[in-house]
Amino acid sequence: MHAKFGHQPVLIVLCPDETTARWAARPITLGIPDYPSLTVRPLVLGPGNTPVVTDAKDVVRDVPMAIFSAITHSKSENVDAILKALATTLNTLDPNQATIYAELVEAGLGDTPAREIWRDLMSALLNFFRSEHAQRAFAEVRAEGQAEGQAQGQAVKGAKDVLRVLSLRGLEVTPETRERIEACKDLDLLDAWLDRAVTASRTEDLFADG
Repeated sequence: MHAKFGHQPVLIVLCPDETTARWAARPITLGIPDYPSLTVRPLVLGPGNTPVVTDAKDVVRDVPMAIFSAITHSKSENVDAILKALATTLNTLDPNQATIYAELVEAGLGDTPAREIWRDLMSALLNFFRSEHAQRAFAEVRAEGQAEGQAQGQAVKGAKDVLRVLSLRGLEVTPETRERIEACKDLDLLDAWLDRAVTASRTEDLFADG
């Protein structure tokens, strides 16, 4: 990950009991005694340092943290409330994304009574996903997202066209002007600026009408 994508990898360990969490947090040194090659310091999440997330609003703000909360508190008396809040939020997500999250939670709960609670909640979730109403709703969301993405792509292209014409004509483009053109999402306005860029004697003429 570091070499190919430039990301900083982090080893995360999830522990449902505090004793294991303290043990797992100890650094691991690899290599010969006089010449260690690598020291691994896991980021350990356990019941002692992971919040109990039982409010659906908090789940919406940070779904991964809510998943960590469910797994690390899988043996606590609060797990029922945690799982219910998480399931409620998954009902509002795209089915594919929600399914991935649901499978992560089930795998993380291991062989605990909490897993059975989660499976019951997921049964209701799958019925929701299969409903005709839900399928229509998700289809509308996907269509809106695609339309928004297409519009954004056209706006980016329109801004590049305006800047290209100005450059070919040798007109000065200040950083402020470039920022204003690139930030514009109004396709009609970008078309008007492109037309003006062909005949403008200076860049400021593009914004003649404010």
